[in-house]
Amino acid sequence: MTAERVNPPDLSPPTGFSHAVVTTGSRVVFLAGQTALDGDGKVVGDTLPEQFTRALTNLLTALRAAGGAPADLARVTVYATDVAAYREHARELGRIWRDVAGRDYPAMAVVEVVRLWDEEAMVELDGFAVLP
Repeated sequence: MTAERVNPPDLSPPTGFSHAVVTTGSRVVFLAGQTALDGDGKVVGDTLPEQFTRALTNLLTALRAAGGAPADLARVTVYATDVAAYREHARELGRIWRDVAGRDYPAMAVVEVVRLWDEEAMVELDGFAVLP
């Protein structure tokens, strides 16, 4: 896959995301929403950063199982039960993203939701990737 990150100078400079991602490839992988579930189906982590780390790791585990890598992500949506808390932790969440997924940012959005399927979950990530 090739991915071109497009960040027009007329838009605010992106921090931790790309405004657009243009991809070429032959396979699209749609990734289901992932929360901070462990292998036994229990939400782990008492803080937003802990849960974000696990949810992102779970998303990337599914992607790798489909033959992809973090750089193949074209789009990720983050669903948070408290966007204000997400913003408060933005710097730490950005560091976690870079440590776990690298610096090839997909197009992203953060959406506040009333609750998630897993009641204890504070954050859920889904998205899609384009593979060669």
